[in-house]
Amino acid sequence: MYTRSRRDTSPLLPGRAISREAARKRRRVESDVFADLVRLLPLRASVRAHLDKPTVIRLALCYIRLKTLLKDAMYASKFFMRGADLHQNLKDEMEAVDETDVYLRVLEGFVMVLSSEGDMMFLSDNVGRYLGLTQTELMGHNVFEFTHPCDHEEIRSNLRLSAEEFWSDAKRDFVVRIKSTLTLTGRSTNLKSATWKVLQCQGRTMTRADPFLASCLLLICRPLPVSHTLLCSRTFSSQHSMDMRFMHCDHRVTSILGYTPHELVGRSIYELCHTLDTVCLSKYHINLYTKSQSVSGRYRMLVRGGGYVWAESHSAVVPGPRAPKSRAGALRPLLIFCVTYVLSSVEEPFLQLSLEQNIQHRYVSCS
Repeated sequence: MYTRSRRDTSPLLPGRAISREAARKRRRVESDVFADLVRLLPLRASVRAHLDKPTVIRLALCYIRLKTLLKDAMYASKFFMRGADLHQNLKDEMEAVDETDVYLRVLEGFVMVLSSEGDMMFLSDNVGRYLGLTQTELMGHNVFEFTHPCDHEEIRSNLRLSAEEFWSDAKRDFVVRIKSTLTLTGRSTNLKSATWKVLQCQGRTMTRADPFLASCLLLICRPLPVSHTLLCSRTFSSQHSMDMRFMHCDHRVTSILGYTPHELVGRSIYELCHTLDTVCLSKYHINLYTKSQSVSGRYRMLVRGGGYVWAESHSAVVPGPRAPKSRAGALRPLLIFCVTYVLSSVEEPFLQLSLEQNIQHRYVSCS
């Protein structure tokens, strides 16, 4: 059987020449289609220039799904405008982009839209600042591929909608661990060397009633810092044992809650919170155990003498000090470092909700 070698310069058979020309034409048409599709993607020109074909298809599907779910959003129709219309609206779009950048800087986090199956349909382009992974690397993938396996059930429970929530925008607030390629010095590594970063995810569900019922989860994701700056007198820090008993407290607590730091040592934070908020604090406490960082959400702390203030605590599990005579290699005990932000003045100051608000009752009962 005759085979054409590389050095064979004899003319091709007519059928083979036609076949090769048809293949070249198909490739040209395919390249033109992908070039048109890339130009329609709402990405920076520097990003669009380095996209391969599978990534282009993945991103295009994301934006189509996003437009379907959020068709009433102001920018959804602009994302897929063609040539002339896009140039006419370029100035307005750039102003909108600048405004969005300001919002993202104020939020100190990134925006993420999840489908009901957990697909990351959209992430704001500042996600790389917090995770090291870029917007194009994450969009179109499933969130379960990048989150800690122990957090998957919690994510699924937040993606599910109850019958009551389906007809209203249900709020969501949870803590999740996600892969990050950023090192402590801010440099980026490869995905195989990724570590877990703790994010607080807050947002709401969005539903759309049509023949193909669909929903999504719109979230603002903020990384939880390990350290905090005490910005004002309405903020105090404390250290707790793993069962949330005070081990040490900042002196600022006296001007806020009325208790001295010495009086709080040995007492549990559950003794100082409103009974209706114990469920909120329990969830926060469990997150601390499993994820090493957490944020409590708003709860009521009881004030000495009566009343309460609204507060929010940001906490992290850290190793305690090592005893000076401990043997080498001994594990240091764990403790919880907590920064509490007081969000209100004292409410209902003449209402006593617990005997713990009167510190003297301990000594009276013993006399």
